[in-house]
Amino acid sequence: MVERLAETSATEQLATLLSNSAVVGEELDREDENIVLSAEAKDAKLDWTVIIPAGVIVLAVVLWGLLGGDSFSNAATVALNFVVGNFGWAFVLFGTIFVAFVLVIAVSNFGTIKLGAVDEAPEFRTVSWIAMMFAAGMGIGLMFYGAAEPLTFYRDGVPGHEPNEVVTAMASAMFHWTLHPWAIYGIVGLAIAYSTFRLGRKQLLSSAFIPLIGQKGADGWLGKIIDILAIFATVFGTACSLGLGALQIGAGLQGAGIVDDPGTWTIVGIVSVLTLAFLISAMSGVGKGIQYISNFNMVLAALLAIFVFVLGPTVSVLNLLPGSIGAYLSQFFEMASRTAVFADGTAGDWLSSWTIFYWAWWISWSPFVGMFLARISRGRSIREFLLGVLLVPAGVSTVWFAIFGGTAIIFEQEGNSIWGDGSAETQLFNLLQELPGGAIVSIIAVILLGTFFITSADSASTVMGSMSQNGRSDATPWVSAAWGLLTAAVGLMLLVTGGDNALNSLQNVTIVAASPFLVIIILLMLAILKDLRNDVIYLDYRSQQAFGTKLARERRIHEQRQRRERLKARRQAARDRDARRARR
Repeated sequence: MVERLAETSATEQLATLLSNSAVVGEELDREDENIVLSAEAKDAKLDWTVIIPAGVIVLAVVLWGLLGGDSFSNAATVALNFVVGNFGWAFVLFGTIFVAFVLVIAVSNFGTIKLGAVDEAPEFRTVSWIAMMFAAGMGIGLMFYGAAEPLTFYRDGVPGHEPNEVVTAMASAMFHWTLHPWAIYGIVGLAIAYSTFRLGRKQLLSSAFIPLIGQKGADGWLGKIIDILAIFATVFGTACSLGLGALQIGAGLQGAGIVDDPGTWTIVGIVSVLTLAFLISAMSGVGKGIQYISNFNMVLAALLAIFVFVLGPTVSVLNLLPGSIGAYLSQFFEMASRTAVFADGTAGDWLSSWTIFYWAWWISWSPFVGMFLARISRGRSIREFLLGVLLVPAGVSTVWFAIFGGTAIIFEQEGNSIWGDGSAETQLFNLLQELPGGAIVSIIAVILLGTFFITSADSASTVMGSMSQNGRSDATPWVSAAWGLLTAAVGLMLLVTGGDNALNSLQNVTIVAASPFLVIIILLMLAILKDLRNDVIYLDYRSQQAFGTKLARERRIHEQRQRRERLKARRQAARDRDARRARR
């Protein structure tokens, strides 16, 4: 039937469609009905084949860290050095490939495809959507490194550049925090969102691999391994971030004069209070808790940035912003191709501490952030999703680093250094103390850190709850809360028993364990392409092109035939006139 239809002319096909318009309309209405989503199944059971192995691995690593601190630290360092030393080039290369892939998909004909039904509206308002994805993705990180990283690059220089190069320092920080991390998140988020809301599969990372490994593979041991690794990376990645956030909150309380010397029990109290807060938020669900707190985060972060911008070196920051963007663009390919052989072979240590470290860290967060982005992006087009995820946070990060990093560098140039003892968690508050009313604003910054802590833990627990219940989008609240409590407990135990060293070791282990996700993201690009090429909207577009071309060709042929017939008719008329004249 399909072959016979293809053999008919476009005109005949169009006539057939018009004559059967009522039947076609009914079929179209049925096709446009809401997609049946496996993720919305209310009876989804706990998947113990994923929960138990993931829990055992988490517990084993925690016990190793608690009982064998030195061996844990040494093993983590050796493993990290192996990964960075042997596969650092892959992180550098594919980090930029990910950015290119996201941009190409966004501007291609795939961009019009909806992450949901054809006429489905977005679940969340755009402002709330941006606030949630930003708070989940790197809120604590920007607070921690916003002033410290550009200042470090300014003081120490970057490979191939001398110290005290302002725009180079700013460009390097922007390179680490703008397009590249969000491209990684965007790929994972797109794969899961399309698989879940467009095709109705389970909201699991393994389900996004069905185009490559099939349904049987996704439901089998290979899919379980992917989901176990996703939970493992999420637990420890979030625990590290929460630990760093707790340390910075302690430094902020000290900077504001609330506590003299934040010790172990102060940190325990901070984590305990914030854990209770995010458990309450987790129990209320994505549509309420995370959304409301994320909106509050954006307002508070904007007020903090405005405060530093207005009372700090405003004109210098304004001058720095276009220069930083220009340096980022002009040095982009230099930064994107920098490997250990650069700067006469001396760039390796710097890369392992910064660029490669960041790329591996973003990848380790990709299962959690990607799945959360998918969860909050239902109803948006692929183009809207990818450009929003890639460009909006990148723009906010650029402004943030220009304000905080630029102010830190300008203070350094003026002799009012905020460097202190070189500890990153104190430098934001050292900067605020240099401004009028800094003690009061430091309290606001502590509150902001706390709310970022809550949204990060809340988002992570929501994702882990979903992965524990066969990809159910709205996991049972107590399941999400249990994972969140476990994550907070992991960070708290390591803070109490080992402080900074334990966190650094755990961070190294997380990166090593999550390194397979580099391969997973590469394969996800192939899975995305294979899925999108079979999407009915894309197939309709291709069919439209083919039908339009065929119809245009037939129209051209029809017009040529009409011209020939008109010309033939005119010639015949002329011959008839000549014949009549001859008869006269």
